[in-house]
Amino acid sequence: MTARGWRPTPPCGGARSWRSRACSPATDSDEHDGAAHTVVLVAVAADGAVLGGVRLHPEGDDPGLGWWRGSRLVVGREAGSARGRVASALVASACVAAVDAGALRFDAHAQQGHVTFFERLGWRSVRSLGGTPTAHELMRWPVDRFAALASSTKSALGPLLDGLLASGEGWRGDDGVPVPGSNLVAATDAILPAMVERDPEWAGWCGMLVTAHDLSAMGAEPVGALDTIGAADAAHAERIVRGLRSGAQAFDLPVLGGHTTLGVPGSLAVTGIGHATQPVPAGGGEAGDVLCLTADLAGGWRPGYRGRQWDSTSGRSRDELRAMLGAVGVAQPRAAKDVSMAGVVGTAGMLAEASGCGAELEMTAVRRPPGVDAGDWLTCFPGFGMLTADREGATALRAGAAVSAPIGRLDGAAGIRLRWPDGDVTVALEGPVTGIGRAGGGDEVLR
Repeated sequence: MTARGWRPTPPCGGARSWRSRACSPATDSDEHDGAAHTVVLVAVAADGAVLGGVRLHPEGDDPGLGWWRGSRLVVGREAGSARGRVASALVASACVAAVDAGALRFDAHAQQGHVTFFERLGWRSVRSLGGTPTAHELMRWPVDRFAALASSTKSALGPLLDGLLASGEGWRGDDGVPVPGSNLVAATDAILPAMVERDPEWAGWCGMLVTAHDLSAMGAEPVGALDTIGAADAAHAERIVRGLRSGAQAFDLPVLGGHTTLGVPGSLAVTGIGHATQPVPAGGGEAGDVLCLTADLAGGWRPGYRGRQWDSTSGRSRDELRAMLGAVGVAQPRAAKDVSMAGVVGTAGMLAEASGCGAELEMTAVRRPPGVDAGDWLTCFPGFGMLTADREGATALRAGAAVSAPIGRLDGAAGIRLRWPDGDVTVALEGPVTGIGRAGGGDEVLR
């Protein structure tokens, strides 16, 4: 048996476990039939006979928001004793297809008699649904996109770094740290070796970018940077330096010195130094604070990194970048953290963790570039992206060409939750992202 998919879908009837809303009694067709984003998966036997099918489609007014629903699960009599296996395969395939399509929430309206069937496949029952001729249950497939990203990038940090940090208790989990006895702030970052090997100019640019953003998140004015380069030969190192030079000029972060080693695999680390009389911590938020996202929506996906790295910075002037990078220092919010490779949701989780809080985000409040799905935008590195937490009515970040808008609040519950247009709330992260704990010590972060 194989599964085939196509779009758009024709109307289909028959026995169903997932029921569509707004169906015509005569044809069983609805507004999703023929829609551009609707997908139909069909189970086909080795001889070409159609055994069954299932439909999936976006819900709500914004097909890129990530809210999808499955419906029209059909298994024909031709499947015989294999009907259960065919239905299971179709549902499993629909889950994969939904996630591939960018689903962050995947629902089904299952008839009460089929709830156990879905639960055995890993679905979770949410609540009973009223107002239908036959009793239905709202079922939800657990999409783990945010948790998987946080686990792969950040979750090992707490146990790994336990006992290592000698100072800076109030800056645990921050982007940098104030240098004791001075008004200086230091921050360091390393670039993925694979990027240094295959895209050395971009790696050099990103080395300066992330370091400048780490300083910016603490409200620091840039002073300079040190770089550590590893390269196979001088030609490779020269390409890395080319990116570093461009980034140093664009982000107003001159390279003061560093170290270079040739004859080794590609590597790059950049340490930045800034000046701040009042550094802004990531862990300064409090329950009830408004969480804002400030991001530059211009640009596009970096070639070779579609869905992972958004390039808004290489097309900006030095003055435009300076306005963005100086915004936190001017506004002085309670807490700030630049959006890292953990994405908007993972970074919100880190800010909340450092503040001893959790957070709830409004999915419809997150502004994103045209044509970009919410799933990609909330999990990518967005070029310039800054999360801040501050009291109600506090001055918003004025970051030039970047757009700033409230997207949720810190609260006393654990993890990160997402609120959808219908009022339902799903869990994106169940608990702390890093395990490093609350920045100021005292009470442990919520679990």
